[in-house]
Amino acid sequence: MINKGVISLLLTLVMLMALVTGCASQATPETPAEETAAEPAEETAAEPAEETVAEPAEETVAEPAEETEAEPAEEAEAEVAGEPVTLEFAQWWEPELPAGEFRALMDEFEAQNPGITVELISGPYSATREQIVAGAATGTMADVVGLDGAWVNDFVQQGALASLTDLMGEAGYDDSELAAQISLNGSTYMIPVVNFVYPVFVNLDLMEQAGVEAPPSTRSEFAAAAEQLTDSENNVYGWVLPLSLEQPNGIQNDVMSWVWASGGSMLADGQPNLVGNEDVSSAMEFIKGLYDAGVIAPGTFSMREQDKVEEFTNGRVGMMVDSLAHINLIRERNPDLNFAITAVPAVEGYDGPRGLPYASWGIGVAENSEHQAEAWKLVEFLMSAETNSRLSSIANAFPGNVNSTPDFVATDELFAEAFEVFQSGYLANEFVGLPVAEELMRLYDEQFQLYLEGDQTLDEFLANAQEAWMENLE
Repeated sequence: MINKGVISLLLTLVMLMALVTGCASQATPETPAEETAAEPAEETAAEPAEETVAEPAEETVAEPAEETEAEPAEEAEAEVAGEPVTLEFAQWWEPELPAGEFRALMDEFEAQNPGITVELISGPYSATREQIVAGAATGTMADVVGLDGAWVNDFVQQGALASLTDLMGEAGYDDSELAAQISLNGSTYMIPVVNFVYPVFVNLDLMEQAGVEAPPSTRSEFAAAAEQLTDSENNVYGWVLPLSLEQPNGIQNDVMSWVWASGGSMLADGQPNLVGNEDVSSAMEFIKGLYDAGVIAPGTFSMREQDKVEEFTNGRVGMMVDSLAHINLIRERNPDLNFAITAVPAVEGYDGPRGLPYASWGIGVAENSEHQAEAWKLVEFLMSAETNSRLSSIANAFPGNVNSTPDFVATDELFAEAFEVFQSGYLANEFVGLPVAEELMRLYDEQFQLYLEGDQTLDEFLANAQEAWMENLE
C-alpha cells in the first residue's frame, strides 16, 4: 500500500512538472511580442514623431511663431508710430513775421496733434535757400520746407521732394480749397501758402526833403525822382538794385518787373523771347540809364535781397521794389520810418493793367523724411481756411486758401493801398515753373552786369542771354 502511495506521489509530481513545462512552452511564443513591441515602438518613435514634432512642430511652432512674432512687431511699429515725432520745418518766414506769431501757430498745431512737435529752423531767405539746396543734394532736407517756386523744378529733378498729390490722396484731402498748386509731370510738389506782390516802396520823408511831390507812376517820373533823391555825399541814393549772382532773384523781382509792369513778356509760346523784343530792350535801357546816372546804391553786383531791405530800412535809399512780406520787418527795425507803397511804374503811354511781380511762401515735404504723414498734417493745418486767414493776415499777404480772408485790408492803411494795387493789376512771374529757373536768372544776370558795365552792347547782351537760356532749356 505504501508503494502505491509513493507511486501516486511520483505520478503527481510528474504531472505537475509537465504542467510547468507546458506553461513554459506556451510563454516562449510571447518573445516575439518583444519584437512586436520594439518594431511598432520604432515606427511610433520615428515616423509619427517626425510628423508630430517636425512637420506639425514646424507648422505649429514656426508659422504661429512667425505670426506671433509678426503681431508684436506690428504692435511695436504702432507703438513707434505713437511715440513723439519731431518735424523739422526749414523756412525764412518766421523772421519776417511779428515776433512769436509763427511759433504760436506751431504751438496750436502741436496742441491739435498730440505727439507731434515742430522744430522751426528759421533764417533769412538766402541762408534758408542755401541750407535747403544742400539738404536736397545730400538727402538731409528738413521734413517740411519752405519753397520758392523757382526752386521746385530743380528739386524734383533731384528726387528731393515728395509728391504732395500722393500724400493728399493717402490722407483723403480735398484740394478744391487750394488757390494754386505747383505741379510737374502730373504731381504736385509745392503749395503756395501765401502770396506776396512786389510793389515799389517809397520813403516819404526823403521824398519830401528832395522835393518829390508824389510817388512816381511812369518810368520818366521814377528816373526824375531817383535823381532828386540821390545825395551821394550823405550816402543816400534814389534806388537800390540787388544783382548778386549767388542769389539772382533780383532779375525776377527787380529787373523783369519793369517789363511786366507795362504788360510785356520775356517769353513767346513758352520760349525765351529776348532778342528783338521791345518790351525787354526798353526796360533794360531804362535800368542802364539809372545805373549810368549814379542813382543806384553802390554794391549792386554783390547785393542780395536782405541787403536791399536793410538799405531802405536805414533810410539810405529812397525807393525799392520789394515784397509786402517785409513791411513788418521794416516797421520792427525802424518804427519811425515813414513810407508808402505804389505800383511799379509803367512806360509812358501805357494805360493797361500792370503786371505785378509776386512770390509765394510755398511749402513742400522732403522725400527723405521718415514722417511724411505727420508732415502732411502740418501742411494741411497751414492750408486750412482758418489758419490760412490768420497767417495771411499777420504776413500781410494774399491767402493760399480760396476761402480765407485776411483782415489787413480793413486794419492797415499800407496794406489797403497794396490791395488796391493788386486789384488794379495782375500777378506776373514768368520764371515760376520754368526748368532751372534760378539758373536762368543767373545766366541773365551775368550778361546784364556786363551790359551795365559797358562791356557789351544791348543787342549783344540780349543775344548772349537768349543763347544761354536756350542751351539750358533744351
